[in-house]
Amino acid sequence: MNIILKLLLNAVAVFFLANVLNGVSVDGYVSAIIVALVLSILNLLVKPLLIILTLPVTILTLGLFLLVINGLIILLADKFIDGFSVDSIWWAILFSILLSILQSLLQSFLKKDKK
Repeated sequence: MNIILKLLLNAVAVFFLANVLNGVSVDGYVSAIIVALVLSILNLLVKPLLIILTLPVTILTLGLFLLVINGLIILLADKFIDGFSVDSIWWAILFSILLSILQSLLQSFLKKDKK
């Protein structure tokens, strides 16, 4: 049940950010849920491989290259999902930063409600 709740919170964050940012669009609620699901799968399977392959660059940039990796994951999700589009890598990086912040805020509110 906790996984489904986190997925729905992520979908709400995706839908909200797609409405706020000009370079990101999502067709509807169902597309936002699919985006959240695909991003979770890509972060689980593809992101660790990309981190290992780009480890020297990540070390040289003191970890800032991880922002680019997050942007690439967003662009990869854009290619897989028809109802989701991102205009450029810069919008994808901004979307990933704001999505991380919003997910943290939503999950902290969720933890406060459980107490």
